[in-house]
Amino acid sequence: MTEEKPAKPRRAQQVFTLLVEVGRAPGDGLPDGATGAGLLCYASGVDEAEAVRETVALLKTAEMAPLDVTGYGTLADRRAAGEEIGDEEIALMERALAENSVIVAQVQAYQD
Repeated sequence: MTEEKPAKPRRAQQVFTLLVEVGRAPGDGLPDGATGAGLLCYASGVDEAEAVRETVALLKTAEMAPLDVTGYGTLADRRAAGEEIGDEEIALMERALAENSVIVAQVQAYQD
């Protein structure tokens, strides 16, 4: 007889707010003259580390060069810190959760 392993409880997906700074790379789609960009992303994951890994992997497939990621936590974390979050931002977070995806909400190109 073999013993069955107990099923691991599934951890719930959450959405994390991430700011990703990217450098230049061939085919990155950034404007001429830009030295890089900051991307505001909403990414789903069971924890922030997974959300960061998925976001970086996605950006690399889009021919971007991620340099640094700053995490701002979940919606609950941000509210607990006193941030006011608008309906449009919440809708994007809900979409990221529903689609188990990464949403790039804003791109700010850096110029010299």
